[in-house]
Amino acid sequence: MAPVSINQLPENILLELFTHVPARELLRNCRPVCSLWRDLIDVVTLWKRKSLRDGFITEDWDQPVTDWKIFYFLSSLRRNLLRNPCAEEDMGFWRIDSNGGDHWKVESLPGGHGTNFPDPKVKKYFVTSYGMCLKSQLVDLKAEGYWEELLDTFRPDIVVKDWFAARADCGCTYHLRVQLASADYIVLASFEPPPVIIQQWNDAKWNEVSYTFSDYPPGVRHILFQHGGKDTQFWAGWYGTRVTNSSIIISHKMTLKRGLANNSA
Repeated sequence: MAPVSINQLPENILLELFTHVPARELLRNCRPVCSLWRDLIDVVTLWKRKSLRDGFITEDWDQPVTDWKIFYFLSSLRRNLLRNPCAEEDMGFWRIDSNGGDHWKVESLPGGHGTNFPDPKVKKYFVTSYGMCLKSQLVDLKAEGYWEELLDTFRPDIVVKDWFAARADCGCTYHLRVQLASADYIVLASFEPPPVIIQQWNDAKWNEVSYTFSDYPPGVRHILFQHGGKDTQFWAGWYGTRVTNSSIIISHKMTLKRGLANNSA
């Protein structure tokens, strides 16, 4: 019996086989094999099936997606790019830029004269002192799996969030600075709102700040995230700004214009 070529299988069978192949292998090794495989790998149905199989969408998904291939890759990479955002590893992964007063400290929620965090899974926070305390992380996007074409051609949304609070019995100032930088650390876009001042005898509630970078210049390879603050009473100890649950998440857009080339990775 003569051997049967895999290309003689019905296209729906080939599509089903491709749903089980890792996405980058499809583009690197499978797509260049022949025109049939190229055309099948470019079909929207394949990437919708892979998105469903990997739990990125549900059967009743009704949101418009222009490029399902990009949607799949961004969904597979989606995670918080900041490490140790909730102080579970003490000060691990954070660079201390300013360590004024009695320095940074980690405390457990709700803390003295504090309130519980809206998400009960968050158990700890970082707290500042009477001198300026700032800490930062520098995210290397290529090291995190985002390749140049994805960043420069499609420029997915970069969503930054942070949470801060004061003690009820002491005021504080909160600072945040986020910069998108090139491979050689030239700043291409930034978000640096004015410092927030919370007065003494406040409700100690947790406040969220959120910002989305969209349509930023091409060439972004790093993200600098820096936050902190100090108290306003100049009290010894840890009466300053409290921060926790910080995040940087890269998210797909729904209005992408072009398909992904086969040289991704």
